[in-house]
Amino acid sequence: MAKLDIIKYGNSILRTKPKDISLSDISYNRKTIQTIAYNMIDTMKLAAGIGIAAPQVGILLNLCIVVNPNDHFKQIIMINPKIIFKSNNLNSAEEGCLSIPGIYEVIHRHNKISCKYIDINSCNENIMDATGLFARIIQHEVDHLNSILFIDYLTTYKQLYIKKKLHKQV
Repeated sequence: MAKLDIIKYGNSILRTKPKDISLSDISYNRKTIQTIAYNMIDTMKLAAGIGIAAPQVGILLNLCIVVNPNDHFKQIIMINPKIIFKSNNLNSAEEGCLSIPGIYEVIHRHNKISCKYIDINSCNENIMDATGLFARIIQHEVDHLNSILFIDYLTTYKQLYIKKKLHKQV
């Protein structure tokens, strides 16, 4: 497959809502969508990531890849993922992002979620429950598909500090 360029912080694509993928899109363009997904997996692996969303590689489709750390790091291709349940319990952990290299911050996320998505192979809608790190990965990637970056959860002061730091790197 091919390695794609990862879009970095500051590019407007990261703040642009991607297009949902219809079942007819999957039926007629399955090979194209699979090629995009497999290229995203290769890109994610080469960058040592555990998740990646299509906008991060400049593709405005509602598609992401998540790694399940509870199942031998199996990669799951999620089309049109939507979180349909969030527990009240939060956990805090350090997060980073392939689009914001070198920045790691503690983010509060829901400890347990349920996510609805379309499976690329069967075209069926699936519901997946996730907890802990796996729930965090899904939430992070679904946020990308909603034009939200992990640094958006930080205080305004912390965001300004990071933005200044990132602009110096460019």
